[in-house]
Amino acid sequence: MGHFAVADYVIFAVLLAASMGIGLYHALSGGRQRTTQEFLMADRSMRCLPVSLSLIASFQSAVAIIGVPAEIYTHGTQYWFIGCAYILGLLIPAHVFIPVLYRLRLSSTYQYLEMRFSKAVRICGTLTFIFQTVIYMGLCVYTPAFALNAVTGFELWGAVLATGLVCTLYTTMGGLKAVIWTDVFQTVVMFAGQLAVIVVGVQQTGGVSEVWRKVREGNRISALDLNPDPTERHTFWTLGVGGIFLMLSLYGVNQAQVQRYLSARTEKEAVRSCYMVFPSLQLALALSCVMGLVMFARYCGEDHSDKLGTSSKDAMVVYFVMDMLQGLPGLPGLFIACLFSAALSTISSAFNSLATVTMEDLIKPHFPTMTEARATLLSKVLAMSYGLLCLAMAYLTHLMGDSVLQVALKIFGMVGGPILGLFCLGMFFPWANSTGALAGLGAGLALAFWVGIGSIVTRSSSTRPLPPCRAVLLSDNMTTAIHAALLNVTLSRPSGLKRFYSLSYMWYSAFNCFTVILIGLIISFLTGPMKEEDVTPGTVYPLLGKLLCFLPEHLKKKLCCVTPLGHTVSKTVKFHYRMSNTSETPSDITIPAMK
Repeated sequence: MGHFAVADYVIFAVLLAASMGIGLYHALSGGRQRTTQEFLMADRSMRCLPVSLSLIASFQSAVAIIGVPAEIYTHGTQYWFIGCAYILGLLIPAHVFIPVLYRLRLSSTYQYLEMRFSKAVRICGTLTFIFQTVIYMGLCVYTPAFALNAVTGFELWGAVLATGLVCTLYTTMGGLKAVIWTDVFQTVVMFAGQLAVIVVGVQQTGGVSEVWRKVREGNRISALDLNPDPTERHTFWTLGVGGIFLMLSLYGVNQAQVQRYLSARTEKEAVRSCYMVFPSLQLALALSCVMGLVMFARYCGEDHSDKLGTSSKDAMVVYFVMDMLQGLPGLPGLFIACLFSAALSTISSAFNSLATVTMEDLIKPHFPTMTEARATLLSKVLAMSYGLLCLAMAYLTHLMGDSVLQVALKIFGMVGGPILGLFCLGMFFPWANSTGALAGLGAGLALAFWVGIGSIVTRSSSTRPLPPCRAVLLSDNMTTAIHAALLNVTLSRPSGLKRFYSLSYMWYSAFNCFTVILIGLIISFLTGPMKEEDVTPGTVYPLLGKLLCFLPEHLKKKLCCVTPLGHTVSKTVKFHYRMSNTSETPSDITIPAMK
């Protein structure tokens, strides 16, 4: 493989320098990051365009840029149907989660859990989020470092350190404002890098019609698969319905994303930024999928990853990029810069959100008298500490065998699903109590890890890589034999517990979310459901009241569907924030009534 030319190193260095420069600018301008409000929440002063671009950048990590083309190359375009899940996956957060969370004026999403349930639930929610994010960050740091190592021969762990340290520095210096504005810059670099690879790839493969002919001959254009079997890895249902719950766990209740909404100037701007994410996410998905198809047209499904000294399917994407862009100085550098942009934006968001939840949920309640200067310094130390911890997690990532995309989505499903269930239990079911919430979260996590670890140990997945396009050129008898072999694979499905383990990873979020809600409601009824007057106003969304609007008023009252939100008389409601060791001031918080 060709190594970097001087132009490539220049482009790559410019990306890192620009990211550092933005961090430095925000460290020295405005309030100079002297308050936790500015460092962690960007003074709640952001407009919807930078917030929406930052929301995309946080989600569109290097994992997606390398993982999605590898998925399309190996299994065809079925994965593209996840785009259908983006519609409800963004509409529900915009009209349910954002209004509730924004009006409570929170810094940490998990403050909501204390207001709705108790301090114990808040701490459990926070620790679960920290665990999920630290593991995922390891994956995000490792992926581009692996690519840089393959392309330039640059020492793998040197690249991991470079990524982690640059990111840690600008997050620590510039706070959330730096994170959001570097995200904006990095999103542009990301799209430019992918577009360059696709344009050059199509040109070198012989034009659009030639690419289309080859992918059709190679059976890479997937039809709508309506198979309802939940163990089938990718079908319309697993992607279109299971994907909604995955999106909700990311865009509805994930601290890294919610912190963006809360940094917007007004609730309207926050909702608008959520709407603006939709076309950009569809564009990002389309670019990644088209890149996978161009790759297939170029290599016809053959595996060249061993030329990079690894058996990972994800390495094919790096091989393709270097093969396409060889002899075009600057373009390999642009793609690696694109990968690092995606990684840096995701990692910096995580560092900032980890520092926020640790500060707001675990430290401030125990040290209510801490000065603002000390709290800000501690937030910066926390952001840096998490940066170093994620470098350690990167080492564990390269020990896992799955594709990076599948590992990432498994992590979100196994840990994000139960957190989503916990928030849904609090927001939609007024009678759920804190005992039920804790029992539900515990049961959800236990089941999630049982299925997740079971699937890793037994390597259960009904994955059938499609044959390379050379199979199409074989004789009819040979083709029939290949189809018969594939049919045998399909028929020899696992049974019993192994079948349970082979549940599609796209269903993890939904399965774990419903487990938390079901167990939470059962335990709440057994231990005495929460009375309507005990529920903190503004913490329940009147979903059941809207769904059961046909019932008479007295029956709705019995079912506790008329929540305190419907009972607000004035424009604002004052309530006492129930805390044993309060850190928030004032303890009487004013919330606009939800109409």
